[in-house]
Order: sequence, then structure tokens, then C-alpha cells
Amino acid sequence: MSKILVIEDDLALSAGLCFELDASGYITVAAYNCRKALRLLEEDHFDLALMDVNLPDGNGFDLCARSKEMHPDLPVIFLTANDLEEDVLNGFDLGADDYITKPFNMQILKRRIEVALRRKHDSTAPASVPDHAPDCYDDGSLRLDFRALTAVRNGEKITITPNEYKLLRVLTSNAGNVVTRQILPEKLWDCDGNFIDDHTLTVTMNRLRAKIEDKAHPRIRTVRGMGYIWTGVSE
Repeated sequence: MSKILVIEDDLALSAGLCFELDASGYITVAAYNCRKALRLLEEDHFDLALMDVNLPDGNGFDLCARSKEMHPDLPVIFLTANDLEEDVLNGFDLGADDYITKPFNMQILKRRIEVALRRKHDSTAPASVPDHAPDCYDDGSLRLDFRALTAVRNGEKITITPNEYKLLRVLTSNAGNVVTRQILPEKLWDCDGNFIDDHTLTVTMNRLRAKIEDKAHPRIRTVRGMGYIWTGVSE
């Protein structure tokens, strides 16, 4: 059974979520603040974290960043009343697998949890990554280690989210070839492209480029109306 950490300070909502998820075959553990959530993440293993943004002793965005440092492959789904576009994009940029705003439909939430857990279990290698693809990329100024999930640019470590690592793996493994916008959501998030729209892909790509590119080192070329080409060359 998959174990889910439910981080929600509304006690009634937390109890309701745990009851519904337990009834669906999951094991749930409740945390009502950041401090308890971090302690649980240090002491126990979880398959997914369901996380509110507004918590009594901090915010879910900072908590997500800390949890990703501790467990980079832990799926995180935000469940929050914060529905501003900048909050949604910030959540995805921090590596969240999904962002659901309140009020929500419980059946849809369960479906999205299933999708996030399936992505975690099936994330060993995207279908578009060849079996012989190297675990590292190094062009002299940018070094990526896809096994250790580390990235160094010009000698300094940079923070790359799990989805950005997947995106980089697909692009670098298909260097010189167009990777279409239709294919990328299927390979990065879900086989049916569920819950990921074209706008989210654009935002993810733009933020990734800001992290790994500069005028002297362009690495991703946009092919208008088609997709992207990795133009960097590994040493």
C-alpha cells in the first residue's frame, strides 16, 4: 500500500481526507504544521505528500522545497485555496506534480493521486530516452548527472526540479532532433497527457532555459509550431 502524508491544518478537512484515502486503500499520516511534517519526513517513508500552502508555522512552498531536498523523487500535490496564477506556477516550479484548488472533487483528487503515484513508479526511464543514453551530460560549462540528480553550471551547483531533469534527459538524449510539444507532456507527466496543458510546458521550458542558458551558451532552440532541439554538445 502507498503511504500518503496529509499536511493540512484544517482538522475537519484533514480527518475527511484521511478517511476517504484510507477507505481507498492508502495509508495516511496527518500533519497539521510544517514542523511535524518535516519530522515525519525525516523519520518515515512516504510515497506522496498532499500539502496545503497556508500553514500555521510557515507555508507549503517552503515546505515543498525542503521536502524535495530530503526526498527528490517524492511526489507532491498542493491542495490549497490559493488560486492565483503566480502561486500555481510557483508550485510547479518547485517540483510539484499537481496543484489543486479548493473546493475540490474528492474523486478527481483520488484520480490525480493515482496518476502521480503511477508516474513515480514508471519514472525509471522515459520512453523517448534510448537504452544507451549516458547518465551524465557535460559540455564544459554545464554538467548534469541524471542518476544523482545534480546540476553544475560554470562551477556552481544549480537547483533543477524533478520535471526539469526529465525534460533535460529527453532533450539531451535526442540532441540535434526535434522533440515535439505533443510528445513532451506524454513523456514527462502522464501517458495520456492528463492535467498538463501547453501553457505549463511553456513555463517549465522558459524557467529551465533561464537556469542553464546565457548568451554565450544557448542550448535549446525553439522550432516554431513544432517543438525544441537540444543544440548543446557533450564533451
